[in-house]
Amino acid sequence: MNRFYIIHIKKIKQLLFLIIIAFFTAVFMYFQTIPNIPVFTTKNGPKAIYKGDGSGKKVALTFDISWGDEKAIPILNTLKKYGLTNATFFVSASWAERHPEVVKRIIDDGHQLGSKGYAYKNYTELDTNEIKRDLSLAQHTFQKLGIKDIKLLRPPTCQFDQNVLNIAEQYGLTVVHYSVNSNDWQNPGVNKIIQNVTKHLKPGDIILLHASDSVKQTNQALPAIIQHLKQNGLKNVTVQELIENSNARTKELSFK
Repeated sequence: MNRFYIIHIKKIKQLLFLIIIAFFTAVFMYFQTIPNIPVFTTKNGPKAIYKGDGSGKKVALTFDISWGDEKAIPILNTLKKYGLTNATFFVSASWAERHPEVVKRIIDDGHQLGSKGYAYKNYTELDTNEIKRDLSLAQHTFQKLGIKDIKLLRPPTCQFDQNVLNIAEQYGLTVVHYSVNSNDWQNPGVNKIIQNVTKHLKPGDIILLHASDSVKQTNQALPAIIQHLKQNGLKNVTVQELIENSNARTKELSFK
């Protein structure tokens, strides 16, 4: 009988051990799949803007472009067709260098231009000098294109940390994140993109969209998104207008 209890207790201990291992493995895998939260401030340091003042009925459509030749112009055509002339385009300077005519079209149509640096590299994986070189090259490239008033930066890959915030401030740039993610780069379907943008849209939101060639459904989703803004009395403005003379919101979050 004693031998039976000893064996039984051993099996229970083994089972508990396996359950504990499985639990911690699941927790580890869960945190590995959570994306880095790239919105960060310090009490006295530079801040990353993720949302404008919600007291006015204004939002900001933003488009990221880092590569591609085909999607930007159709998206610009759709925005123009529906009378939206004040989106904000964050473009990689290396892309702008290859597509000066598209950059000119963005500005001529009334949209704001923001920077995504020069090369599409994760700034959190670069050292300080590498980040500074990339931002300096981006500035020089934009100046060659006759663009001298870029004030906003959305870091490549949308990831940044305190070091990136500090460096951006040295270059006179405000880091801009977003509060609404369309996830259009995943091409989840036109209706899903529309839902991602409109479901919880509130005044002050900064909306992330893309105009690189990887997005195949964004242009088709735009008419419904623009119509939603109009039906709900929301006015689209540039990010600069959204955050100027308002209590733009930041978050104090830790990095993974």
